[in-house]
Amino acid sequence: MRVVRGSAAIGPRPRRPVLTIGNFDGVHIGHRAILRTVTDRAHALDGEAVVYTFDPHPRKVLQGARAPGLLTTIEQKLELLAAAQIDLVVLEPFDAEFAKTPPEFFVREHIQARIAPLEVYVGYDFHYGRDREGSMRLLTELGPRLGFAVTIIPEVTIGSRDVSSSRIRSLLAEGAVEEAKRLLGRSYAVRGRVIEGDRRGRTLGFPTANLEPETEILPAHGVYAGRARILDQGSAALFDAVTNVGRRPTFKADDPPLAEAHLLDFSGDLYGRRIELTFEARLREERRFSGPDELREQIARDVAAGRRRLEAP
Repeated sequence: MRVVRGSAAIGPRPRRPVLTIGNFDGVHIGHRAILRTVTDRAHALDGEAVVYTFDPHPRKVLQGARAPGLLTTIEQKLELLAAAQIDLVVLEPFDAEFAKTPPEFFVREHIQARIAPLEVYVGYDFHYGRDREGSMRLLTELGPRLGFAVTIIPEVTIGSRDVSSSRIRSLLAEGAVEEAKRLLGRSYAVRGRVIEGDRRGRTLGFPTANLEPETEILPAHGVYAGRARILDQGSAALFDAVTNVGRRPTFKADDPPLAEAHLLDFSGDLYGRRIELTFEARLREERRFSGPDELREQIARDVAAGRRRLEAP
């Protein structure tokens, strides 16, 4: 998959491009329905499947600190797009000036002049241009005049509700990681570098990797069964894990939230390494214990429960 920073950097136009435009945060099953259509049509036309997206996410620029957290980093999003067999990703730099782009200018100059798609597929809630003024009606009117067909992909629903990034964020805030997995089409994952903590887990007999997260959203406080992948050792370095998300109220209730994972059947030093943690199931809520002995006993039960859950078909 080829990645270019901005439509002006594309160079030669892609071959018979089939295009989709959007933010694709999370690359959930609704997004995948669009991507699957784009790749299928590109293959049928002997063309290239192209994704046009933005970096940073427009809400980060337009809403600042009020913007919701993102489900994926750029690294994760690009990996998921590559796995969906996209040929070209255009990462358009988004800033306050770009936000002023009139909708018709955006379609004519950024899409038609630089990519020249044969077909464009967008989600049912797609808006574009200054103040999100660009409507589906304008796009479907402009497309044929500029030489490309426009198709609106309907929403994907689960449980009579549409699949969306905001719905997934709400589920994660509740700790409902198994339901979030249904909407994502995969387990929710966070990445980051392992930093040195107070080594209390080691003294309890359960050493943990304290994650400095790159991903913006952690699930609700609690204990989870999941897996840990050591990113600089390739995908083969995968371990079952029990991860605590929270403030460790037994010792320091006012600590900032963190994710600390005990990797099952692992020995070694992870300090400074980048890892990815997935969240398969919530084992229990976070709670305060009377002291180290009670906490140690509970961690042993969590590890046993985690093993059972991860071994389950």
